[in-house]
Amino acid sequence: MRIISGLYGGRVLKSPSHNRIRPTSDRLREALFNIISAQIEEDTKFLDLCAGTGAIGIEALSRGCRSAIFVDVSRRACSLIEENLDLIKVPEEQTEVFCSSAEKYVAKNSDGNCDLIFYDPPYDHDYSNVLKSISEVDNNILAKSGILIVEHFAKSVLPYEVGEIRRWRILKQGETSVSFYEKN
Repeated sequence: MRIISGLYGGRVLKSPSHNRIRPTSDRLREALFNIISAQIEEDTKFLDLCAGTGAIGIEALSRGCRSAIFVDVSRRACSLIEENLDLIKVPEEQTEVFCSSAEKYVAKNSDGNCDLIFYDPPYDHDYSNVLKSISEVDNNILAKSGILIVEHFAKSVLPYEVGEIRRWRILKQGETSVSFYEKN
């Protein structure tokens, strides 16, 4: 697994020693970042929920995001993220790593004002709690003009609209789909 483009482009990340983490493919990451590249500016704040190896958040930093927050419930995954950040020498002031479930993190950090949120739980996970929490009127974890990106199994249908957010695009690649949401 490698960083595709930007400041850290071409650098190889450590992969998990087990198969419980399902990293997003290079091809899908490239397509994803082609879609959101116009949203990435020097002050963009990125949130990687269910971060796994940290590849998506590191790719965001590599392509110009100011900061990235990595959240994963697994201590092993959080250690792997820290190792990958150290391996490619990402400045510590640009990153934070939290060992927490996505649900708890989103509920406790409702004033995060993240410009881009990437949510990629295990495919058999119930997505509804995190989507509902992010979409609540009083939850500002997603900035007003931010984008929520949800990776999911292609056969799983996510709702078009949830509370204050609505889907504006779906990218399908093999057995994986990525849904893009924005605030209404």
